[in-house]
Amino acid sequence: MTQSFFQTFILLLLVTDPFGNVPLFVAALKDVPPKRRPRIVVRECAIAFILLLVFMFFGRHFLAALQLSEVSLRIGGGVILLMIAIRMVFPHPDGVLGHSEHGEPFIVPLAIPALAGPSALATVLLFSSDSMNDVMIHVAALGAVGVVWLAVFLGAEKLQNALGPQVMTAFERLMGLILTAMSVEMLLSGVREFVKTL
Repeated sequence: MTQSFFQTFILLLLVTDPFGNVPLFVAALKDVPPKRRPRIVVRECAIAFILLLVFMFFGRHFLAALQLSEVSLRIGGGVILLMIAIRMVFPHPDGVLGHSEHGEPFIVPLAIPALAGPSALATVLLFSSDSMNDVMIHVAALGAVGVVWLAVFLGAEKLQNALGPQVMTAFERLMGLILTAMSVEMLLSGVREFVKTL
């Protein structure tokens, strides 16, 4: 049971990649008043957690009802990530996320697709099980990953202050480049899977 928990925990930690998403969260919350940032972090993490939990139980039925495939989910997520990545590499006057009311991100792109992205959603789809024991392990692992999200993103501002604005800007550009590659890989993976079905 312990081994299964840690395997699920590590897998979810890798696919949600909280450490890799630090620059995105810092950039997204840059124009938000400091006092509101923790609330937004908690809200976005909670939304991502609930979505992954719902997908764990009802994901396959939801996709079937909308006649959507996991491939389309992957390609759509890849397109969104690519647009965000381009804005990270080439700064835009409206910021990484575009213009938003009060400068606050809501759901997109922090909860979705940064945390609850196509790879994470596809991963939790695999956790569907009729065994109550397995279900409890998977939910517990997802809960533990949610705690890691909160710890990482609530400390993101301190990390930014410690490294300084120039280092964080350079890091944001670098992560934008990496995110570009990841989004293109996600798109290519989706296209490859689509071609196989033809």
